[in-house]
Amino acid sequence: MLGSGFNQDGSAYLPHWWLVTVCQGLNLVLTSFAFSIRPRFLGAAFVRFSPVLLVLYAAFICSSSVVDIVAEKALTVKACLDVLSLPGAVLMLIYGIRHSHDEEGHIGSGNGLYKPLNTEADSEVADSDSQVTPFAKAGFFSRMSFWWLNPLMKMGYEKPLEDKDMPLLGATDRAQNQYLMFMEKLNREKQSPSHATPSFFWTIVSCHKRAILVSGFCALLKVLTLSTGPVLLKAFINVSLGKGSFKYEGFVLAVVMFVCKFCESLSQRQWYFRTRRLGLQVRSFLSAAIYKKQQKLSNAAKMKHSSGEIMNYVTVDAYRIGEFPYWFHQTWTTSVQLCIALAILYNAVGAAMLSSLVVIIITVLCNAPLAKLQHKYQSKLMEAQDVRLKAMTESLVHMKVLKLYAWEAHFKKVIEGLREVEYKWLTAFQLRRAYNSFLFWSSPVLVSAATFLTCYLLKIPLDASNVFTFVATLRLVQDPIRQIPDVIGVVIQAKVAFTRISKFLDAPELNGQARKKYYVGIDYPLAMNSCSFSWDVNPSKPTLKNINLAVKAGEKVAICGEVGSGKSTLLAAVLGEVPKTEGTVCFY
Repeated sequence: MLGSGFNQDGSAYLPHWWLVTVCQGLNLVLTSFAFSIRPRFLGAAFVRFSPVLLVLYAAFICSSSVVDIVAEKALTVKACLDVLSLPGAVLMLIYGIRHSHDEEGHIGSGNGLYKPLNTEADSEVADSDSQVTPFAKAGFFSRMSFWWLNPLMKMGYEKPLEDKDMPLLGATDRAQNQYLMFMEKLNREKQSPSHATPSFFWTIVSCHKRAILVSGFCALLKVLTLSTGPVLLKAFINVSLGKGSFKYEGFVLAVVMFVCKFCESLSQRQWYFRTRRLGLQVRSFLSAAIYKKQQKLSNAAKMKHSSGEIMNYVTVDAYRIGEFPYWFHQTWTTSVQLCIALAILYNAVGAAMLSSLVVIIITVLCNAPLAKLQHKYQSKLMEAQDVRLKAMTESLVHMKVLKLYAWEAHFKKVIEGLREVEYKWLTAFQLRRAYNSFLFWSSPVLVSAATFLTCYLLKIPLDASNVFTFVATLRLVQDPIRQIPDVIGVVIQAKVAFTRISKFLDAPELNGQARKKYYVGIDYPLAMNSCSFSWDVNPSKPTLKNINLAVKAGEKVAICGEVGSGKSTLLAAVLGEVPKTEGTVCFY
């Protein structure tokens, strides 16, 4: 065997490819053993770059073997092992990246056998940093595979989880940071001459455009990989009927199907997770923006937006806008998936596909008036809900008065009447939504019936290949078509909610620039000179007129007067809660 391993010119070659494969396997085993036994003494550069070189080499031999399989139309054991070496190299790369992150944390913390004495404050900071979710520091493969969840899952397996076991949010996901980023972007657009009145919607999109694009790419990848199912099924049927293109086409199709399903599952999980995370961020900074705006509302704005409405903005409207990113990509992926499905149907049944297209168009046209009615009834429902929440809030706040005067029965009837109005609009909205759902849930049956009837009338031959392809494609579009009513409902609810919150955030605020600030060297920290105040925006008669007041530092002042003379208004004016129509207010 050794003699046959040399050429006539003395150069060595390997006629037995299994020796090369065994050497490659031993190399991977020894490298893995070295990584697991003494990884810390190998050096950070070796741990980082050697798996990368290994992956490049495995990708080269894998692609070469695939080319040989296609060219030679023959599948060998060596080619299979070359293809399987790529996943092993990728696992080695994942381990190297994870170990490099662990090594950086180890270097930052110092020697594991030595821990310095920390103060109580330092220990609290260290505990706070250690309680941050591992997602904040997770690498690419950890985020793609959700490996960062394993410590929490392991802890939950060992014992029931408590509040102290829950990790804290990362800096990117916290409401304060999201609110500051949103306000910074909004102020920058307000200062721009091309954005005199910036849109809150496009401000949110510009703040999270990267997350939207990444989740959109995952959604597109999921749709494309999902659409390969009927195509691969048709190819499998052709192979089973002896119509294959090359000898080992079945094995290649099996590998392609595995890769497609793997990418489909991975992209779908990333799509759902990233959109849910984006919705959490949007909801958190909208709640913070509503809270900050409520503290600066003018009196006229407070008359338009009651406390019940503001509570509804946070609990209902912000929640619905936070749910919208999850459904946003459904609005265009459904169209893409339907177009791909129609192309597959045309390849399977030919001109009979036009009947499917006609049924889908008729279904969408029938849905248009229902969608407009849903938008109208949703707006009426939210208005009725605001009135009911306002009445309930006032009843709870003044419960002592209701009990004292025995007005419980009267207010109960009032609230029940408001509930009846709300129930009327809710019933109308849900009935139209039920009609919409029935229309779209019955459309797959109508599509299949119309297509097969057209095939019968046009005498299009039906065999196992095109029939199974048609059925698989029909099952492919069933879920998107049935989700259209939910998508329409969510879009309508989000549009109404966003309009309400935008009006609230655009409401007038207290004028904080009408008073001058003096810090040092003044005898009168509080002074009013010829001031007039009014609770109304455009007053014809001010509540307080021509007020002159000067208060020295440390001086005690009593405000006396009859009921309704304006004592509370004067104090509110000092606090800046009443709009000033004229004069100057100076305070220290």
